[in-house]
Amino acid sequence: MSDPYCILLVDDDKDSCEMMSFMLTLSSDNYEVTSANNAREALAQMENKHFDLYIFDSLLPEVPGIELCAEVRRTDKRTPILFYSGMSDNDYIGKAKAAGANDYLVKPDNLDKLTEKVRKYLPNP
Repeated sequence: MSDPYCILLVDDDKDSCEMMSFMLTLSSDNYEVTSANNAREALAQMENKHFDLYIFDSLLPEVPGIELCAEVRRTDKRTPILFYSGMSDNDYIGKAKAAGANDYLVKPDNLDKLTEKVRKYLPNP
């Protein structure tokens, strides 16, 4: 078996992190999910490990998801970034994509599409 895909999930709600991590690892034994509850934790994780996909919430404490996305894009233009957020305003979604997001799903409505989108960016080997 090949090395698992590494996913960094950034959401300030610990229950959401646990639920999404569990759902993603159930959907494929080829996903390794790491969680962070804020941008500072996320950036520290990124310094120590390579990730194949980032999943960001928009409303993070101190540094919003859009700013985190822009920060990641300054040094990493390739790794896919998927937003999974309760912010459903089209203007905000446009700003997230302008900051470098590859895709944007609104929670909780698109929970069933989350694994589908992850598979789009991390196909099974």
